[in-house]
Amino acid sequence: MKSQKNILIVRNDRFGEFLLNIPAIRAVKETFKGSKVILAVDPYVKELAGKVAYADEIIIWKNGKHSLPEIVRFSSLLKKKSIDIAIIMNPSKDTNIAAYMAGIPVRVGYAHKWDFLLTQKIEDLKHLSQKHEVEYNLDLVKVIGAETEDKNLTLKMGNVAGKEDVIAIHPWTSDSVKQWPEERFRELALKIVKEINSNVLIVGGPEELQKSAIFNNLDKRIKNVTGKTTLVELASTLEKSKLLISGDSGPVHMACAVRTPVIALFRNDIPGKRPKRWGPWGEGNVVIEKNSLLDISVDEVLDKIKQYR
Repeated sequence: MKSQKNILIVRNDRFGEFLLNIPAIRAVKETFKGSKVILAVDPYVKELAGKVAYADEIIIWKNGKHSLPEIVRFSSLLKKKSIDIAIIMNPSKDTNIAAYMAGIPVRVGYAHKWDFLLTQKIEDLKHLSQKHEVEYNLDLVKVIGAETEDKNLTLKMGNVAGKEDVIAIHPWTSDSVKQWPEERFRELALKIVKEINSNVLIVGGPEELQKSAIFNNLDKRIKNVTGKTTLVELASTLEKSKLLISGDSGPVHMACAVRTPVIALFRNDIPGKRPKRWGPWGEGNVVIEKNSLLDISVDEVLDKIKQYR
């Protein structure tokens, strides 16, 4: 099997989840020497995926439900690329159908969502949060013998001369049950300026632009760039920052991939959303976790930030 040359890895959901596949992508590239690794990602993630050193080609496969003509077109594209192995990292009936229709000999994925179309599969136990998402992803590629000693998240960004005197804050999450109150993030930003004497950068995506208005005109040292950066620009911004403060969100994993320490705020009473699975990956990070996010005070977070000074 290790003589195969064209390997497709599909992870076409949100960018944070995608980034947690980097060690698994590396494992495939290192194990299958001389292979061509093709990543299928959501169009929003394409530019960022290009910063993964182990990817030879990026193709688009939009996240969500697809029409039959869309599945046929994607299948035809895969067939033209003579793929030997398809690894479907996020379970999808449509992706399983496309890989089967393309005649890919080895199709690896999870045991649900039309898994009878796969040739090799493992049970999906991620909801139990018994290990980190990075480790779950490595478990899947291990099915084809792919392993690596280097389990770090890494993006090939430009060299940074040094960190700037900036603490980045991403105040939102994609799921309201994981949200530390925005008012506390606002209070935290002001305290960072006054008590730590550091600049603050509020970061976020275009979908968060409207609600970011509460951070405007707070202080001349608090700058709001929410919705004003591409994903690659956001990665570069985080790379230059000394620290990121965030809830459970994609920027947490992005910061880890550019070697910026993270203070992450988590609730730990929901199995599938615990920091054991979704927390910052790597050394030098801090997780503040409580059964209720309301039990995390601004001063508790501020004390953790002061430890980085």
